[in-house]
Amino acid sequence: MDHIIKEVENLMIEKKEVPNFKAGDTITVDYKIKEGNKERIQQFRGVVIQRSGTGNTGTFTVRKVSSGMGVERIFPIASPFIDAITVNKVGVVRRSRIFYLRDLKGKAARIQEKRV
Repeated sequence: MDHIIKEVENLMIEKKEVPNFKAGDTITVDYKIKEGNKERIQQFRGVVIQRSGTGNTGTFTVRKVSSGMGVERIFPIASPFIDAITVNKVGVVRRSRIFYLRDLKGKAARIQEKRV
């Protein structure tokens, strides 16, 4: 029964190319917003603080600081409103959930960039 449900989910949800990213990476999410009959794309750039779930049911949380106020947003990976995901920086962190960033301010909240 579970096999049949997964097959139907795979057929209904179109496969999107999602880049590999993890907690600590800085990404830009292009998100479609509908206002009345108009549609525009808004960019949300920040640090990924967690990824949870697997496959099409997975989500990721992005945090940015806007006007001195921390803003977090949770995105479903298979959302039809996500236009594109771009990885800007690959960060070096030792944890998969970096909630300790919420308590840090200024330069202490920076994440070291991975050298290639």
